[in-house]
Amino acid sequence: MKLLDESAVLAGYLIAAVLFILALKGLSSPRRARRANRLGAAGAIVAIAVYVLGHDIANAAWIAGAVLVGILVAVPAARRVQMTQMPQLVAAFNGVGGGAAALVAVVEFTHGPDGWARSVIAFTVFIGGLSLTGSFVTFGKLQGIITSRAVMFPGLGVLLAVLVAGAVASAVAMVLTGSMLYAIVLLALGLVVGVLFVLPIGGADVPIVISLLNAFTGLAVAGSGLVLSNVLLLIAGTLVGASGTILTVSMATAMGRSVPGIVFGAFRSTSSGGVDAGGPDRPVRTVSAADVAILLEYSSRIVIVPGYGLAVAQAHHAAAELAEILTARGADVVFGIHPVAGRMPGHMNVLLAEANVPYESLVEMDVVNGQFKSTDLVLVIGANDVVNPAAQSSPGSPIYGMPILHVAEAQQVIFLKRSLKPGFAGIENELFFDPKVSIALGDAKATLSELLTAVKAGV
Repeated sequence: MKLLDESAVLAGYLIAAVLFILALKGLSSPRRARRANRLGAAGAIVAIAVYVLGHDIANAAWIAGAVLVGILVAVPAARRVQMTQMPQLVAAFNGVGGGAAALVAVVEFTHGPDGWARSVIAFTVFIGGLSLTGSFVTFGKLQGIITSRAVMFPGLGVLLAVLVAGAVASAVAMVLTGSMLYAIVLLALGLVVGVLFVLPIGGADVPIVISLLNAFTGLAVAGSGLVLSNVLLLIAGTLVGASGTILTVSMATAMGRSVPGIVFGAFRSTSSGGVDAGGPDRPVRTVSAADVAILLEYSSRIVIVPGYGLAVAQAHHAAAELAEILTARGADVVFGIHPVAGRMPGHMNVLLAEANVPYESLVEMDVVNGQFKSTDLVLVIGANDVVNPAAQSSPGSPIYGMPILHVAEAQQVIFLKRSLKPGFAGIENELFFDPKVSIALGDAKATLSELLTAVKAGV
């Protein structure tokens, strides 16, 4: 039984849409991000409540059961996930959203829509299917289930072109004939294209692809809104698509590359651009935690550069404590933040905020790069690609053109690394062999604990 008339439903949709917009605006600032998330959640609750109260719903028990299952799966997953695994969670949720939009479109196709609606359904089915499998491939790359390197094989470009052409032909046939067979073929092609679309993307570019796929999911949801004549679904999908597109372009710009270059770069024959690991003829200089403590003791300006290794080791609290102690002793300590450090934008900001690092101590790349020449010591914790000079000196490198933190300009550079293995981009860091660079090998959290003990003891 309907409890709200059409005008009340539209008013509720308007309130939900405003809450969604305010949520997106708030997410632009770490200070407002928690409140923004709550606004977004409130908008979703309003949207669901208004729809339920304003429509005669068939199969309400099935819908309620599906919602309950979703809650039972999503709430524990969101609460238990480590910050290091947040990008994987985002990729998985994004894929589920795209898949849901595709399935809704397929179901709506069974109701015999007209030609215009069929064309929208065709678009939604293909893009939603692509987003589903593409997002789960990015999940696999980030989780280590699939190699993070670009996966190529002879004829991949031709195969992708044939599949996309087949998808276009299936979509046209689906619109003209109204046959469910073509809808199923189109969905299958979207699923296959999603896998082949992401496999050639190298590890360093996976975060950008996640953002791009997020934009695709938004477009699929917007398409579902058109098919279902649901204004709020159209608005929400458009917001997601637009914000995902803006974020994708911003991330690509931060890496000094274009989106087409990232997506299709693997189809050009390039070398890895890496260097050989250190050997007898190229030794690296290693130091102990006590040695690092002595260097810190004589440093008045210190920049800490966090990376994914810090997140994996859960060493952000120790890094925050170290910065606090050094600051109390009179040192000028800041954290240099690269826009794509970690596995997604803002990853390091959120981690350090969790460790109660003052927001004023987080200095963005454009600012901190002008300060390295006057910096006594840079402590790089678990970062590699974002400080790798290959981005500027090796045209064949997969990260060539990406702006980096110019840590080499400082007087001393200390890396805290588990090993000398290449970073996520799969290339070695030439900086390891610089005479001013020293490396403390070991788990970042354990090394920082030793370092804290030594610093507190006044070593």
